[in-house]
Amino acid sequence: MAPTARAVGVGPRLPTDILRALMLVRAAGYAAGGSGASPTMLHALVAALNAGFHPLVPSKGSIGADDLAPLAHLGRALLGDPDAEVEIGGDILPADAALARAGLTPPVLGLKDGHTVVVANALSVGQGCLVLEDARVALDALDAAAALSCEGFRAQLEPLDPRVQQARPAPGQAEAAARLRALLAGSGLEKPGAARRLQDPLSFRCLAPVHGAARVTLEAAREPVAIELNAAADNPLVAVAEAGTEGGMLHNGNFDMTALVLRFEALGQALAQAATMAAHRTMKLMSPTVSDLPRFLTPQGQSRTGFATVQKTIAALEAEIRHLALPASLGVLPVADGIEDHASMAPAVVAKTGGIVERLRWLTAIELAAAAQAVDLRGPLVLGAGTRAVHAFVRSLVAPLEEDRSQGPDFERLAQSIAAGALQQVLAAGG
Repeated sequence: MAPTARAVGVGPRLPTDILRALMLVRAAGYAAGGSGASPTMLHALVAALNAGFHPLVPSKGSIGADDLAPLAHLGRALLGDPDAEVEIGGDILPADAALARAGLTPPVLGLKDGHTVVVANALSVGQGCLVLEDARVALDALDAAAALSCEGFRAQLEPLDPRVQQARPAPGQAEAAARLRALLAGSGLEKPGAARRLQDPLSFRCLAPVHGAARVTLEAAREPVAIELNAAADNPLVAVAEAGTEGGMLHNGNFDMTALVLRFEALGQALAQAATMAAHRTMKLMSPTVSDLPRFLTPQGQSRTGFATVQKTIAALEAEIRHLALPASLGVLPVADGIEDHASMAPAVVAKTGGIVERLRWLTAIELAAAAQAVDLRGPLVLGAGTRAVHAFVRSLVAPLEEDRSQGPDFERLAQSIAAGALQQVLAAGG
C-alpha cells in the first residue's frame, strides 16, 4: 500500500507546530513496535524533523479511523514525490528538491512500510498534545483575569473560603479556590466589609466550582493522550512470538479514538462554561448599575465610547465558543462501501477544542484589559500580591484607556503574551 492513493486531503495546510507534532507522534509509534515498519522509516522521520523538512499537509480529510490522508501526504514527501511540496528554510520546493537541499535520501520501502506510513492517528494525538498544553496555559491566565476582575468589581471573597469548599468538595473546587485565594492574598478585599455586595453575580460567586471543573476535565483528557503516545495501535498488529504465544498478524480496531474524543468533547464544554462566565464578568464591569463604575469604563463620560463596542467582540467570541462546544463525534457517513460504518471524528474534535482555547485566550485578554481599567477607575486600591503582578503585566502591554482608541491591537498583544506563557512567568517569579 503506497501512500499516493490516500493523499486526498484538502484545505489549509497544517501549521508547522502541528505538523512537527504529527511527525514526532508517528515516530513514537514506530518506536513502540507492532507496526512491522523497518527501522529505515523511523530514521527517515527523525532525520526529516531534525532537518526542518516540513511537508505541506492539508488539514482536512481524516475522520479519526487512522489519519490516513494527512499521513499519506507526509509519506509522499518523505519518498521524494516531485508533486508533493515541502517547506524548508523558508522556501517551498518539490519534495525531491527539498530532500536534496536537506541532505536526505528517500527511504527504500520494506514489505509493510507503505502501509505503516498511514495507519496511525498521529495528527489527532499530536495536535491533542498541543491543545492540552495551550488549554493549561489559558486556564492559568483565566484564573489571573478572574482574580483581577474581583479586585476591580470589589467582589465578595466568602465563596473562596476553605470552609465553603469543605462543605461541598466538588471535583477541583478546593484547588481552584486556593489558586484564586493565592492570587488575592494581601488584597484589601480580605478585610471585613470591603466587598460591595453580600452576593455577587454568579460569574463571580461560582468561580471555584467552574474553574475547578475545567481543570479536572483537562487532567482527565491527558490520560488517553498519554496512552496513545506510548501505544502500538497499528492494524494489523505485528505480534512477536514470545513464551507461550505465537507471532503473527492480528487484525484489530485499536485505531478507534472514542476514548480520547469523549474526553476532548468534555474539555471543550468545560472551557465553554468558563468562557461564558468570563464574558459575563467583563460585561458586568462595564455596567454602572452592577459595578458602580463609569459606564463602559471610560473616565470621559458619555462623550466617549470606552469599552462599549468591545461588548460585540465579547459576544461574538462567546457565541463561537458555544458553537464549537457542540458535539462533532456523534455521527459520520459510512465509508469503504459501508464496511467502515463508525468513526470518532477525532481530528475535528481536537481541532475544534483548539479553536475554543484560541477564542478563550482572546476573551481572557479582553477581561484582563477591562479589569485593569476597572482597578484604575476604582481609585487607589490595595491589591493582592498576585493581582498586583497581573495588573502590572497588563499595564506593561496596554496603557489605560483615557481617550478612545483602537483596542484590537491591545487585545492581540495580551493574547499573544498569554499564549507564550509570559503571564505565567510573571506570576511564577512573584511579580
